[in-house]
Amino acid sequence: MEVKFKGSPAKLSANTIKLGDTAPQVKLIAKDLSQVEVGGASGSYQIINVVPSLDTGVCATQTRKFNETAARLANAKVYVVSLDLPFAQGRFCSTEGIENLTTLSDFANKDFGKAYGVILESSPLAGLLTRAVIVVDPSGKVSYVEVCEEITNEPDYDKALASIK
Repeated sequence: MEVKFKGSPAKLSANTIKLGDTAPQVKLIAKDLSQVEVGGASGSYQIINVVPSLDTGVCATQTRKFNETAARLANAKVYVVSLDLPFAQGRFCSTEGIENLTTLSDFANKDFGKAYGVILESSPLAGLLTRAVIVVDPSGKVSYVEVCEEITNEPDYDKALASIK
């Protein structure tokens, strides 16, 4: 799959997960350095926001918007996945008042990026994760996936949320 960064083509390193796929179970690192597993059957919806870095304006906005939404969702866990170090994610959450979602880092082995096909292979952001929203239903199936065609654009929040029943 190809996405764009500021209008220029940017290739992803693998096939991106698709609607109806079984969401791979991947362990990521939380801001307190504990391991948290995403994907697979969990008994509730999982909204997995994928961002290149919390240190950018669009990524910060995406995280803030899903933080507001997460407070209203009784049947979903909301995650933000990036390659930012857990310490930086913790600082971001403290500074921004992010309390309703969980930030997770894929820095150690990029297992999430590999399993979900969201690592940028080319562009100035090569090696980082692209911008995406993946919703996993309670049985572990992907019920929504949006890989933003233009990395610098926000995802369609309403469509992602509408996929949660």
